[in-house]
Amino acid sequence: MKFKHYPVMLKETVDFLNVKKGGIYVDCTLGGGGHSGEVLKRLEKTGRLISIDRDLAAIDNAKRIFSDADNFTAIHSSFDELGEILETLNIEKIDGIMMDLGVSSYQIDNPDRGFSYMTDAPLDMRMDDTVSFSAYDVVNGYSEEKLTDIFFTYGEERHSRRIAAAIVKEREAAPIKTTGQLSQIITSKVPAYEKGGHPAKRCFQAIRIEVNNELRQIEPTIRTAVDKLGLGGRIAIISFHSLEDAIVKKTFVSLAKGCTCPKDFPVCVCGKKPEIEILTKKPVLPSETELSENSRSASAKLRAALKL
Repeated sequence: MKFKHYPVMLKETVDFLNVKKGGIYVDCTLGGGGHSGEVLKRLEKTGRLISIDRDLAAIDNAKRIFSDADNFTAIHSSFDELGEILETLNIEKIDGIMMDLGVSSYQIDNPDRGFSYMTDAPLDMRMDDTVSFSAYDVVNGYSEEKLTDIFFTYGEERHSRRIAAAIVKEREAAPIKTTGQLSQIITSKVPAYEKGGHPAKRCFQAIRIEVNNELRQIEPTIRTAVDKLGLGGRIAIISFHSLEDAIVKKTFVSLAKGCTCPKDFPVCVCGKKPEIEILTKKPVLPSETELSENSRSASAKLRAALKL
């Protein structure tokens, strides 16, 4: 299957980076290479782009489409390894960094990857298929209590207890092996009047987040990224659901705050200074044109900040 991905808010994201022709930039989520490609267009040969992805298909695709770019480096890794990656490359400071926290269209549309509730495929959902832990392990190995928790916390699913109980009961007879089986179990436990969208969407999202440890990586990676930014460097992050955006917003606010002394202290004693200036007081949303071209961008929010 051809690797393709619609780069959400492409121009807006790269514009926020204010690309310097000879600067060093990092794309933490290479995907189909859309955002990376736009940065490369704005760099001269003296500049450099390092792009990270934990999906080998994305790395192989980028090496092919950017084969003529001597200033491009593709790294197969998770973005929470950012600090170690830059250290290995002997890079102390960077001029800009971006993250697109969404799942790529390639991963969703490729039935073999097991991300979609719309097709029947082996339960997988691994963004990095070189690791062994998959959706199969979550669905068949987690306790009823733990399934309930991730469905409620990561999927905001109101019927998490009922769905978790049904999964545990079903797997007692035989393991649940496919997305189709799982989707049917979930659908049977969501009341008909609530089935405006696909009833399995929230639980599939929750399992995917759990399998790939998505939310727990965001804050530490942002803090590492800001630490690695040089003076005046930029960071731009696209999120796709409320849990991601809340983490990005909270982390940005924390880094922009500086002093953490109690309000009744007459003078600051902690000595902490603001590390960033938030450039997006409200998140940037996709344009009407983009929404008409790519419905998957509907929930996207872009936030950006400047290193002080």
